[in-house]
Amino acid sequence: MVKEEQPPVLCLKIPDEDDDLEANHQIQKEEEEEDEEGEDDDVEQLRRILCVPCDDVVEQNQRKEETAFIAKGAKRKRGHECDVCEKMFRAPSDLDRHMRTHTKEKPYECDVCEKCFSESGNLKRHMRIHTNEKPYECDVCDKAFRHSCNLQSHMRIHTNEKPYECDVCQKSFRQYGTLQDHMRIHTNEKPYECDVCQKRFTQSSDLKVHMRIHTNQKPYECEVCEKRFSH
Repeated sequence: MVKEEQPPVLCLKIPDEDDDLEANHQIQKEEEEEDEEGEDDDVEQLRRILCVPCDDVVEQNQRKEETAFIAKGAKRKRGHECDVCEKMFRAPSDLDRHMRTHTKEKPYECDVCEKCFSESGNLKRHMRIHTNEKPYECDVCDKAFRHSCNLQSHMRIHTNEKPYECDVCQKSFRQYGTLQDHMRIHTNEKPYECDVCQKRFTQSSDLKVHMRIHTNQKPYECEVCEKRFSH
């Protein structure tokens, strides 16, 4: 009796873009020795899989809840799971960064002002405040910015792009924050409160101007008579 050949199974290795997944990464399953007493259904089964073209031996855990889609619909195990919220990550370093959202750990400290950050990239961007480094320059007016997002927002001045639209009155804005401020006109929300007289305002800039009533601050001076004004 001729033994029926088992169909090839896709290799778990993620191929390069130029690779043909099915042609170059077919594998043959090693024959599994059956236990004389059989295996318990609850026992997690591992298969050792031999990749023919690359001689790579890998282990595949078949628990369905720990699989993730990869190229061309194949699946593989992904074992970096947050034990707080069960979110999954591809690399241990990604999980480490995520865990700080739960622990509130901020291991990266500015050696100038001692402000702390959860990620090294945030500290690097913060340091530009002290060094006054502005690596992102507008190629139209040569104005420079510390962060790429600020340059992106600035470019809309030149393009007149206004991607954020109010769904009530259809007015459009260059920045999302400006749209949020505008929406308070419709909702009548006033989140900014004066801690002296408890008067409330829709925008923080309005509160700042109002506070000069209490502080008697008058930052604006007439160039002719030198009389000063609060706003």
